[in-house]
This record gives sequence, structure tokens and C-alpha cells, in this order.
Amino acid sequence: MILIVDSGATKSDWIALDEKGDQIFMTQTLGLSPEVLTREVIEDRLANNFELAKNREKVTHLYFYGAGCGTDRMKVFLKSIFGEFFPNAKADVKEDTYAAIYATTKIGEQGIVCILGTGSNCSYYDGHQLFQKVTALGYILMDDGSGNFFGRKLLRDYYYHKMPQDLGIKFNKEYNLDADHIKEHLYKQPNPNTYLATFARFIIENKEHPYCKGVIEKGLQQFVNNNIMQFELATKVPVHFVGSIAHFLEEELTQVLERNDLIKGVVHRRPIEGLVKFHQSTI
Repeated sequence: MILIVDSGATKSDWIALDEKGDQIFMTQTLGLSPEVLTREVIEDRLANNFELAKNREKVTHLYFYGAGCGTDRMKVFLKSIFGEFFPNAKADVKEDTYAAIYATTKIGEQGIVCILGTGSNCSYYDGHQLFQKVTALGYILMDDGSGNFFGRKLLRDYYYHKMPQDLGIKFNKEYNLDADHIKEHLYKQPNPNTYLATFARFIIENKEHPYCKGVIEKGLQQFVNNNIMQFELATKVPVHFVGSIAHFLEEELTQVLERNDLIKGVVHRRPIEGLVKFHQSTI
């Protein structure tokens, strides 16, 4: 049995294939980002999934693409956990950027591939190899244009009294904005980046409001400036996207790309289907 996993900070999509490449089952767990989760939390998330627990000894190959897997230390950490949970499997751990590349481009084709979901990232693919100009330092320092970026912006503007009053009243009705509640989730609970990203729904649902339009436009432009424009061929090759923010704000994203003379490529909410097709072609 082959397991293919696309793991973001919020959730992980799992698809199992047999030796012929036919799908056996599909399941989902919470995100397994090694940068923000302990070993115990990751082990619990695996063990609490019925399909994974039932089939864990049948797995022979595990292809895991995850947020927070860009360093050797994090890869070794996850491989150690997978080695115990899937005792008969050979585990291959790559950062989630590779999942985005395999889902959006073909081998031999050039492109810039971006992730705009709970977090954000950007890479250049020359058709064979992945290149990055910016080392991602996580949600506190980077992640421009991501879900947690917009969530942080909303909370800051609300507490600094910079959010328009009509929108602030609506925001307060939809979320628990008690300061102690927010600080509990940011500083004591796991996945603070995912918590921040939950507020992005508000900006998407109210994207026609002038305030939200401005925040979205500035956030996406900041992502373009700090990430895409780092590459010399930025205006010469297609720019592809995966992630929920790119999906739900595709219209706004298209406008920003056009304004910067960038070539819009494909936009996928989740890369898992394209990822499965890639692996099926290699069986």
C-alpha cells in the first residue's frame, strides 16, 4: 500500500493506493506541521484516525509533503514518528512546495509555484529542480498574503481601533474577541498559526467592503513584492498557486498579478489530486 499525503498547517489529506495505482481509501487528519507540534500531538493525530490505524502495517511507501518540512531536522523528526507508526513503510518527507509543484506543473516546464493557504511560500521550478530565494521563517515573521497574515491584520486593526466601526461590530459578533481568549490560543494552545487563519474567513466573506478590499490588495501585493519578484524570470513564466486563500480570493489575486505584468497559471485549492496523478504516473 502506498500513502500519499498533502499536509498543511490546518489539515492533512491522505490517499492510499494499491500497487497498481488504484485508490483504496481517502482520509483526513488535522495538520501535522512539525515546527509547531510536539511528537505526542502528531502521534495522537495519527493514532486517532481509523483508516490509518487499521492499515498502518500494510503501508510499504509513504510520500509525505508537509508545511514546516523544509529543514533536515524536521524531516528526520517526522521520519522517526512515521517509522514507529508505519513499521513496514519507507518514508519520503518533502516540504509542501513539492506537492504544489507536482500538482501544477509538468516535468520539463518552468514556472513559479506559490502556496497561499494558512501559510505562504514561493519557489521557482526550472522543469527539474526547485529553487527558493527566500527562506521561510514562519507565521511570526513572514507568511505574507496567507490566512494567518490576514487574521493577524484583522486582530491588530480591531484592537488598535483602525477597523471601520460597522465592520468591527460585525467582527465582534462572529468571533470571541476577548483578550484572554485570544492570548490563550496564541501563546498556550498548539497551532497558533492555524488559529490566526480562522479569522481569514471574515475577510473573504466581506471582501466587497472597502476596508477588506484594501487589506486584501495590500496583502497580496506584499506577497508579490517579497516573494515572486525575487526571481529574475518572474514576468516571463507562469505563476501557479495552491491553497485556500488563492482559491477564495482568485479574482483579487488575478487583478494583482495583471497589475504587476505577471502570467497567471493554474490555481488549485488543494494539490492532493494532482499529487496522486503524479505518483500514479511513476508506478
